[in-house]
Amino acid sequence: MSSSFDANNNPSPTYAMWQKLSNKPGGKALFSAGVCMKAPYFATILPYIIEMRPGYAQVKAPKWFGVNNHIKTFHAIAACNAAETAMGMLAEASIPNTHRWLPMGMRTKYVAKSQGGLVATATAELPDFAQITKESGGQKVTVVIEYKDASGNAPVEAEIDIWVTAKK
Repeated sequence: MSSSFDANNNPSPTYAMWQKLSNKPGGKALFSAGVCMKAPYFATILPYIIEMRPGYAQVKAPKWFGVNNHIKTFHAIAACNAAETAMGMLAEASIPNTHRWLPMGMRTKYVAKSQGGLVATATAELPDFAQITKESGGQKVTVVIEYKDASGNAPVEAEIDIWVTAKK
């Protein structure tokens, strides 16, 4: 797959707002708060959007009592929420305003105890969006999420499939 999408040509409203705010003082924090207003469940992990661009997004989720599990490490489902946030930011930065996306499913593995907060980095190989038309139907895109905790370890592994279609 190779994308013919130019990030500055017909971006989603979310990505356009990121481009407007991210380089301003406090802009990333303001943008991150706006993401939580649009998708309130994300607020449970207090996400901070570090970076987003086509094919890439990085989200920091701090350690706080609201993400603790019974052994006081980052809860598995809170880690999934970080993955969903990173995937959503990647999708918003990657998919032109002529298309839409929906999550299809997630695969996760919990491989080690976490230390502190998590940084979730989402990457994906993007399709040629010109090939995804109303007539051709949709296309599955797999987003890979890599995690790092405060010790530099990768306590979780995740992949999320999204379905991309042309807007009707």
